[in-house]
Amino acid sequence: MKPATKFIHAGAHPDPSTGAIMTPIFQTSTYVQEAPGVNKGFEYARSQNPTRKALEEALAIIENGKFGLAFSSGVAATDAVIKLLSPGDEVICANDMYGGTYRLFTKVFERFGIVFKYVDTTNTANVQSAVTDKTKLVWIETPTNPLMNITDIAAVAAIVKGRNILLAVDNTFASPYLQNPLDLGADIVMHSVTKYLGGHSDVIQGCLVMNDADLREKLYFIQKSCGAVPGPMDCFLVLRGIKTLGVRMKAHCENGKIIAHWLRNHPKVAKVYWPGFEDHTGYAVAKKQMRDFGGMISFELKNDSVEEAKRVLSSTHLFSLAESLGGVESLINHPASMTHASIPREERIKNGLSDSLIRLSVGIEDAEDLIEDLNKAIG
Repeated sequence: MKPATKFIHAGAHPDPSTGAIMTPIFQTSTYVQEAPGVNKGFEYARSQNPTRKALEEALAIIENGKFGLAFSSGVAATDAVIKLLSPGDEVICANDMYGGTYRLFTKVFERFGIVFKYVDTTNTANVQSAVTDKTKLVWIETPTNPLMNITDIAAVAAIVKGRNILLAVDNTFASPYLQNPLDLGADIVMHSVTKYLGGHSDVIQGCLVMNDADLREKLYFIQKSCGAVPGPMDCFLVLRGIKTLGVRMKAHCENGKIIAHWLRNHPKVAKVYWPGFEDHTGYAVAKKQMRDFGGMISFELKNDSVEEAKRVLSSTHLFSLAESLGGVESLINHPASMTHASIPREERIKNGLSDSLIRLSVGIEDAEDLIEDLNKAIG
């Protein structure tokens, strides 16, 4: 089944009692049982909910996986993965990652004895060198947030295969439209569902997708026991969002390409970070493992000052200055003070994230209007 068809029909079954083509919102906390332990598959909504079940089935299908689990946020999904570990276990992570993930690792789980090693995963030799007998997880983003670095998923999977090490991939920036990490050897795919899967800036949610039944049971136990589950209304909204993922992502990619090339030719722009450029260091890998290059772009001005960057950030009209990404509307963001502020400045600078970097989430508006907006703001 082709992706566009899959996105529309994944997890969709007409309601047996009414024939409703959309899964109903089962807004209930508990379910009547015929006898103790005899039920229709649902007992208590923290453990199971029919709307969430339909979404989790859809999430698995669109990522070419067998099992999906929905969480109350992307961070909650990440949190569940780390809870598979024990004190003393080591995690190899990308040194360029979402600030909320870094904060979770350093401020929460390091206190419980989990060891995190940050390496440049674009060079898979760094991953190989960091592996020890205590390594239990490799956590990567590709493309990364916000520098659009690319990691070869299949190459990392080959390094950890047969070594009792899990490979988890944050696939938020790419979405299942562009990339399917499970097909490349990953064990777990994580999404901030808030972003492209929801697609309309109206829901907070996360998910995990995997193929291994035992791993699913371990993560389901954490989901059920810790309770970071989404409500049925949020699940309904994401089911709706997934149906248009194909057409939205096609438009994001088309606009992203136009704007990335326009920015690169702008006399006041010094550098553009977008994996679709043939001279991007990760272009060959991106072309191999992705179906297109997405609508996320970062750039730096030739006048490399924070003041000038903030002036541009505050001067757009169609690009709204806001956190998050992946909605139909275009957003502009200052990673150093917004999404990545929780990463110490010296770490950001060391990894190439300057104080003046500007990040764009290119929406699906008319590209000419978006260019005019950016042109006026840059000046």
